[in-house]
Amino acid sequence: MFKIRVMLLVLIVVCGKAWALDQFAGIKCGADIPKSLIEKHDSNEPVVVLEKRHKDLGLKDLGGSEISDRLFLSSWQICGSEYELLVNTKSGLIRDVLPFPSHAAASPMFIGTCQADGKEVPGSVVAVLNNSAGSNARDEKLAKTMLKATAAWKIDETKEKFAKQSTQNLECPLSGIVTLDGGP
Repeated sequence: MFKIRVMLLVLIVVCGKAWALDQFAGIKCGADIPKSLIEKHDSNEPVVVLEKRHKDLGLKDLGGSEISDRLFLSSWQICGSEYELLVNTKSGLIRDVLPFPSHAAASPMFIGTCQADGKEVPGSVVAVLNNSAGSNARDEKLAKTMLKATAAWKIDETKEKFAKQSTQNLECPLSGIVTLDGGP
């Protein structure tokens, strides 16, 4: 009976530690961060707790966007770089991770629907746009202004993955700019 109690206690301690881990546990700067995150459970802990626990990673929540009723796009700064995490909200699993290129006011981040050759591309696109003209994304009169994409990924909702999207003749509306460095 004593052995069973000891085994149960050990099992509770081990399981308790496993449950306490979050998606950033075990990640090291310089390692393959996307590979380290895919298929981990997204934590529902407060962001401030996660950021404090992972100061060594320079972890910072950059926000997120609902893609569908079962997919959420979460942006994180990890080790000085930005990553887009595609999370299945039903299972809580991180399904794919995209290292996202640098962006600024002249090259802002976009999330939404785009057009290729004047026809709407079905589904959601994550992109970097060319805003070298300095159009103001907050100006509602300019909301439909189309900007050329310089890098783009389509979100494949069936496979729950990012797929590289050709930028040839790909334009996206100014209204979809989501970053503070170039939008609302």
